[in-house]
Amino acid sequence: MPRQTGEATRRAILDAAYELFYRKGYARVGVDEVAALAKVTKRTLYYHFRSKDDLLAEVLNWQAQLAIVHIRKYENKYSARDARKFVTALFSEVKQWSAKPGWSGSGITRLAWELADLPGHPARQIAGQHKEDVQAWLAGMLAKLGVRSVRERAKEIQLLLEGAGALMLITGDRGYCDVAAKAARRLL
Repeated sequence: MPRQTGEATRRAILDAAYELFYRKGYARVGVDEVAALAKVTKRTLYYHFRSKDDLLAEVLNWQAQLAIVHIRKYENKYSARDARKFVTALFSEVKQWSAKPGWSGSGITRLAWELADLPGHPARQIAGQHKEDVQAWLAGMLAKLGVRSVRERAKEIQLLLEGAGALMLITGDRGYCDVAAKAARRLL
C-alpha cells in the first residue's frame, strides 16, 4: 500500500479524531485509539499534532468552519422574505437533524461543556468563536428579513436553538424544537 502524503495523513488523523471525539467525547478517547482509527502510529500522530489538546483544537476549528459553510449553503432556503418562515425552517432543520440515528447534539457545544473547567483551553476559545459566528450569521439573516434589534433577536434565537438541542439530547423529546420555534416566532 502506498504511503500517504503528509497532508493526507494529517487529514486522516483529523477525520478519526473528529469521529471519535464526537461519538465518545474528548475525555473518553485516547490518542492510541485515534492513531489506530487513522491507521497511523502514535509517533506519526504526535509528529502532526504536539498534544491531544492541539489535536482537539484543530478538530474543532475544522468542524466550526464546515458548520458555517453548511449553514450558508442553506441561506436561500431560509431567506423566504419572512422572518417567521425563516425561524420555522431553521428549527425544522434542527429537528430533522436530531432524528438521524446516533444524533448526539452539536459536537462543538458538547466538547465545550466537557471542557467547562478549563476556560483557557484553545478548544473552548474556538467553540466560543464559532458560536459568535453563528450568531452573526443569524443577525445578518434577520437584518435581510427586516427584523429590528437583530443582535438581540439573534442571541435569543441562538439561545432557543442551543436549549432545544440540549433538552432533546437529555430527554429524547424532539418536541422541544417545536416549542423553541414557537417561542422564536413570538420574538419576531
